[in-house]
Amino acid sequence: MKVGVFGLGSMGFGMASSLVRAGLEVFGADVNPDAVKRLHAAGGSATDLDAAAAGLDAVLVVVLNSTQTEEVLFGDNGVVSKLSPGAVVIMCVTVAPDYARKAAERCSERGIHFLDAPISGGSVKAANGKLSIMASGTSEAFAKARPALDALAEKVFELGDAAGAGSAMKAVNQMLAGTHIAAMAEAITFGITQGIDADTFLQVIPQCAGTSWMLENRAPHVASGDYTPHSAVDIWPKDLGIVLDVARASKFSAPLTAAALQQFVAASGMGLGREDDAAVAKIYARNAGIELPGSKSGS
Repeated sequence: MKVGVFGLGSMGFGMASSLVRAGLEVFGADVNPDAVKRLHAAGGSATDLDAAAAGLDAVLVVVLNSTQTEEVLFGDNGVVSKLSPGAVVIMCVTVAPDYARKAAERCSERGIHFLDAPISGGSVKAANGKLSIMASGTSEAFAKARPALDALAEKVFELGDAAGAGSAMKAVNQMLAGTHIAAMAEAITFGITQGIDADTFLQVIPQCAGTSWMLENRAPHVASGDYTPHSAVDIWPKDLGIVLDVARASKFSAPLTAAALQQFVAASGMGLGREDDAAVAKIYARNAGIELPGSKSGS
């Protein structure tokens, strides 16, 4: 199977590496030429993805947002116009369900299958082929994409035969994930104001009912003062913004999500956008006038 991967960041590169490890022929494209060279060194094809497009069985889209997805798929040099009929687009980007539905329709007009397949699990699981994929699309799209899905995921949730269902489930997941990260930041900094240092917090709370996967994954970043990005702050204004747009269109009130969004917006405005999303704790620390591990005055 020949697969093109658009977007070789922390998630996309790990996913491309998993495809290579599974024996698939992988072609990469990224705005950063060094990322493409890195994929070549890891076993990816040295052939330019654009030149290989007509022979691809599948295209994996792992870019930042719907604007970049639109350019990759349907722009002036969009790949959809170059794919052969019967190929499948596997869109792993967090987008609004309505965009996923429209993208599927446009692909179908050209005889291209489309799988709405947002992902969850982080960069480590991406590199190990252990992601969770929330996918929806036709049975033909699933069948065509199956070798790639098997290489990428520990669990593929098949959520129906129409694009949009996968993105709707991802919106639910992001609502929870974003609010859990903000809640972790609020709790660990609140603990510090009460004389509970971050290490003690980590010894106790993961063993109690108030824990969450996000707390156990992100709180160690705060405790160590290491904000090397695994998932950046700037992802959350986008993703929680999508969640609130979808909620608003459905006349659904989501006040906890709105509050979490404002904390990530504040963190981005403070210049923390490219740091790990656990850096949202710095907003709480600044407001409380406390110091986090590895920092001064919460900065």
